[in-house]
Amino acid sequence: MSLLEDLKWRYATKKMNGQAVAQEKVDYIIEAARLAPTSSGLQPFKVIQITDPELKAKIQPIAYGQSQIVDCSHLLVFAAYDRYTQEYLDKVFEYSEKERNLPAGFSNDYKNMLWSKLSQQTQEEHFNHTARQAYIGFGLAIAAAAEQKVDATPMEGFDNEQLDKLLGLDKLGLKSVTLLALGYRDEANDWNVKLKKVRFSKEDFVIHLN
Repeated sequence: MSLLEDLKWRYATKKMNGQAVAQEKVDYIIEAARLAPTSSGLQPFKVIQITDPELKAKIQPIAYGQSQIVDCSHLLVFAAYDRYTQEYLDKVFEYSEKERNLPAGFSNDYKNMLWSKLSQQTQEEHFNHTARQAYIGFGLAIAAAAEQKVDATPMEGFDNEQLDKLLGLDKLGLKSVTLLALGYRDEANDWNVKLKKVRFSKEDFVIHLN
């Protein structure tokens, strides 16, 4: 199938059947997120993979009781760094130089220019930026799940602060952005499975400036 056909197949699964997803499929989905483009290659987010039933049960009330949290096979938490630091930029560019066999300090001019701008911004502005980068990876993970014929439910309906506290994300300098529940649809009990996928027409969606 083509990517477009895969995206037509997928939908926001409302009820999952509890069937396990093969780890190699989950690894593929996470790898798509890892390979996502990010601003200046900073990759300022992490993916937390959760399979423990007890932990998922603790998360369910934080996610307003949504059943996909406990019925899914794997729950992925996309979490972004709450701020940029000079130390983080040093780490990113030192690693990049090493991987590309470039001399140490090769990226200093660009790195210093970048930090001169970021250092003038607030922590809120930093998190707004890192969260947007996380969403790029999130989108590619959804597409990869569709390609693997794994159902996925994007979820923003949860209390971020409670989840961060439960998972100890604050100790890592991270804040949760969104969730992706992976599993397989319960066709007999999912009210959304048979509904037509509705999107605006291409004519309404695309603005041509020729």
